[in-house]
Amino acid sequence: MAKETAVAAAAPETAAPPMRADARRNRLRVLAAAEEVFAEQGLAVPLDEIARRAGVGAGTVYRHFPTKEALFEAVVAERVQGLLGDGEALLATPDAGAAFFEFFTRKIEQASLNKALVDALELSSGYGFRGGSEQIWKVAGQLLRRAQAAGAVRPDLDLDDVWALLFGCLRAKDQLPDPSRVGHLVTVVTDGMRAKV
Repeated sequence: MAKETAVAAAAPETAAPPMRADARRNRLRVLAAAEEVFAEQGLAVPLDEIARRAGVGAGTVYRHFPTKEALFEAVVAERVQGLLGDGEALLATPDAGAAFFEFFTRKIEQASLNKALVDALELSSGYGFRGGSEQIWKVAGQLLRRAQAAGAVRPDLDLDDVWALLFGCLRAKDQLPDPSRVGHLVTVVTDGMRAKV
């Protein structure tokens, strides 16, 4: 018995088996449906509705994502990776001011499409990004510092100010009589962040 235990303890851990093709397809369908439903209804949506939209059983959703929070985190992680890629690409552009303002505007556009992400921004500290992605926080800071060094952004702004302004633009859409005017509001905000000539 002791010998068997020693052999078992010495055996190397095996990696998890690769996901079957049909399981991978189902997972992608669940993620796509979840993104769509979260964008429409926010975090209150039941998992059964996501399963229905994905065309799978509720058990399939639970096998991949044991809780709604785990599913939401997976959806947000995909969006965060996309935004991170955008930010890193913008760091390589020569016009530091344009890169910063494009990142700011793109973040508002993307978050405006996803009500659940806006809900998460409201509920979490650091406007939803410090806990969710230190990498995005870092890239945003680099974009801000580059733009300030180039004289394109006011030197008295810090990243907390930028996130507060971004969050304000996101929530303003709910307050405007005509939500399509949020673009005008973003222009007013970005004009206020520009360095005085």
